[in-house]
Amino acid sequence: MRIFISTGEVSGDLQGSLLIAALQRQVAAAGLKLEVVALGGEKMAAAGAMILGNTSGIGSMGIIEALPYFIPTVQVQRQAIAYLKQNRPDLVVLIDYMTPNIGIGSYMEQHFPDVPIVYYIAPQEWVWSTSFERTKRIISFTDKLLAIFPEEARYYQQKGANVNWVGHPLIDRLENTPSREAARTILGIKGEQIAIALLPASRQQELKYLLPAIFQAAQNIQSKLPETHFWIPLSLETFRQPIEKAIQDYGLKATVVSGQQQEVFAAADFAITKSGTVNLELALLNVPQVVVYRLNTITAWIARNILKGSIPFASPVNLVVMREIVPELLQEQATAENITQAAMELLLNPERRQQTLADYQEMRRCLGEVGVCDRAAKEILQMLPN
Repeated sequence: MRIFISTGEVSGDLQGSLLIAALQRQVAAAGLKLEVVALGGEKMAAAGAMILGNTSGIGSMGIIEALPYFIPTVQVQRQAIAYLKQNRPDLVVLIDYMTPNIGIGSYMEQHFPDVPIVYYIAPQEWVWSTSFERTKRIISFTDKLLAIFPEEARYYQQKGANVNWVGHPLIDRLENTPSREAARTILGIKGEQIAIALLPASRQQELKYLLPAIFQAAQNIQSKLPETHFWIPLSLETFRQPIEKAIQDYGLKATVVSGQQQEVFAAADFAITKSGTVNLELALLNVPQVVVYRLNTITAWIARNILKGSIPFASPVNLVVMREIVPELLQEQATAENITQAAMELLLNPERRQQTLADYQEMRRCLGEVGVCDRAAKEILQMLPN
């Protein structure tokens, strides 16, 4: 059996790798063999996929920000379509990565209408859709949509998609996370030391728009709480040099780690983080956090004034329950002063901290039960032609 999987960015590579591992487990148990060919990254390759094109570093958020990635995105999409043309798969799985995946899905619908297409983790049209056209297009070529959020399932079901809610795959990933004590021992964190995780970037643009404000806030916190040590897990190895330079420039007591994100999260007392999947991971490990995001000012102006776009929240933690659990500092509000103030309140106010942890429990109940990846894999394998 050959399954083609298409995804992009750091989070897509993670979700793809968890899914591939579950698919391989179930196929092996049935005594069958599975070949996975994919657009993805190193984690998916490690899980056993043959990677056609590495897309983990090809990602952006925003209109202006997307321009440098236009040609690489088109190239990787054409590469995938050229492969599919010559090597008809038994099934296609699309994971998020909206623009390339809409192109691939539309191609398959047109040229191989009998090949089933599963959309696992659909684009967040339910949060920020400015036009029903994209949603209609996604639904038109998708035979089954596997939703990870209840609201996502409701939205696509109401629009006519064949939807199953499987829960969020991070629920499974946390089963293998070390305890706080074990994680702090692994990282060499002493009992009284405050460990703060800094997560400034999983996309190139975020080094420019987020890192300065986050690192300036870290410097402010360090001056107020000298026993603090910062931990920065790399999302991409190419970010090491600019991040290490910034640590020196801001005079931070910080350690950059690669491949130990789960240990850092498990050990952390607090986090200052970009908006994204990492917010959920932190919440599931009971780490209070401040969420920060900025876009190019032109992108923000176009979104507000021309597209008339508005989003209820940026962080998936808040989106799950549609209310503010973690503070979000977006665009003009994402200043070092505001980040510092929000961080100090969560670090020093026990009541505020306890409220955050209680809210996390409510959010956790909305993400489903353990076994998400196996449920998704089972749904996918059921779509294979007999």
